[in-house]
Amino acid sequence: MKFKDYQTDGFYDELFEKAGVPHEAAKPLVAKIESLPKGDLHRRQQAAEAAFLQMGVTFTVYGSDEGTEKIFPFDIVPRVIQPADWTQIERGLKQRIEALNLFINDVYHDQNIVKDGIVPGELLNSADSFRPQCVGLTPQRDIWIHVTGTDLVRDDAGKLFVLEDNLRCPSGVSYVLQNREVLKRTFPNVFESMNVQPVYDYPNRLLAALQHLAPVGVAEPTVVVLTPGMYNSAYFEHAYLAQQMGVELVEGSDLVVQDNFVMMRTTQGFQRVDVIYRRIDDDFIDPKVFRKDSCLGVPGLMDVYRRGHVALANAPGTGIADDKAVYAYVPQIIKYYLKQDMILPNVETFLCGEPKQLKYVLANLDKLVVKAVNLSGGYGMLIGPHSTKKEQKDFAAQILASPRNFIAQPTLSLSRAPTIVDDDFEGRHVDLRPYILYGEDIFVMPGGLTRVALRKGSLVVNSSQGGGSKDTWVVTSKEAGSSQTQPTNSQTQTQDVTDA
Repeated sequence: MKFKDYQTDGFYDELFEKAGVPHEAAKPLVAKIESLPKGDLHRRQQAAEAAFLQMGVTFTVYGSDEGTEKIFPFDIVPRVIQPADWTQIERGLKQRIEALNLFINDVYHDQNIVKDGIVPGELLNSADSFRPQCVGLTPQRDIWIHVTGTDLVRDDAGKLFVLEDNLRCPSGVSYVLQNREVLKRTFPNVFESMNVQPVYDYPNRLLAALQHLAPVGVAEPTVVVLTPGMYNSAYFEHAYLAQQMGVELVEGSDLVVQDNFVMMRTTQGFQRVDVIYRRIDDDFIDPKVFRKDSCLGVPGLMDVYRRGHVALANAPGTGIADDKAVYAYVPQIIKYYLKQDMILPNVETFLCGEPKQLKYVLANLDKLVVKAVNLSGGYGMLIGPHSTKKEQKDFAAQILASPRNFIAQPTLSLSRAPTIVDDDFEGRHVDLRPYILYGEDIFVMPGGLTRVALRKGSLVVNSSQGGGSKDTWVVTSKEAGSSQTQPTNSQTQTQDVTDA
């Protein structure tokens, strides 16, 4: 397979400046693919898919007629991010997370940003994700957001935008690690020559960030990952991260509150737990405080948390900052707390809760992307240019019934990347979800999960909606040093997918 017939079709392309001309950083990769014998790229793709099957890299689609558990589709042609772009992304994400952390702390304490007229109080009070139970809470080390997955896109000019923040239980980082494991075996020589920044140390950095939250006086904290269980869509990831960090994967029934501490049932008796990386939504973590019918959480957990005897990551209540209506105010939030201009801009956003903006949205449903503020995974969304008149009419009725719960944004011409389709390369739209850790300092994993809309022309990249993924290579200069000394983990051994 060659790129000679590949066309960018007027979209910004992640590998090519224009037809036949790769971006400078992508030249070694393109040259390598061009040099492969006929049929070799297909063989590598099939070998990579076999490796994923062997590793059991799956996700769950609720309500699918074809079965719930699936292998995550993967395209072996990686996306390449140039050094200058990554510098902007890294700086912008650190700025954003720092400001949002200050915002959440203010929301649950003095609400100075409301008193100063920057963010409407009604916007916060009407948010489903606002937790009155968290008012007055002060999490360990004053950090609310410990793990973030922020979605980025490019427009047709190549300009980067933040599409949304995921601050509650962001998923997908396990696929980043597994994608890299397979791609290093697929293109080992070119991978080495391009100085791709590593991602393998993410589990260690995650563990360090969690240990940083340990209650005062606990030198060697016990950390656990709390999962809703094997039927959760991200259960593979919960198990994988626990295994990679070397900590216990637990369900709510494994934990109990005793004498104001959280204890874990073990074969040697009860053991105190100091830090919980919870992958359960706020509503379900403690039936004494949130949903009383929850069987997933730990009764009394929030009381222990308030006493400072256990840390929770992310802190309960962080969802207020990833409400899609609050997102519209992030530029003002950054300006208010940091006195800085936003480095990574938002996509223009219309709030249906504002009468003038609502009128504009209803008049332009065929041009806009409309989203429910508290849904994710591609659900509760209307893509105007791809919708029917009936779908627009139905969405208008939903918006009018609850305007606060909808936003709208212009339909961007998302960037594309070459993707293997049958015996050729075709451009497919992509986004990028980098992962950010906030512990002793703020760390941005180089790269992140590139999600691909595998259906031709589709703008929906979510795995639950037919999307797939690519490895993301953040390249750096040779002067910055090579980064390829990754330790081999016996649990991630896979078959070699190439002999190159």
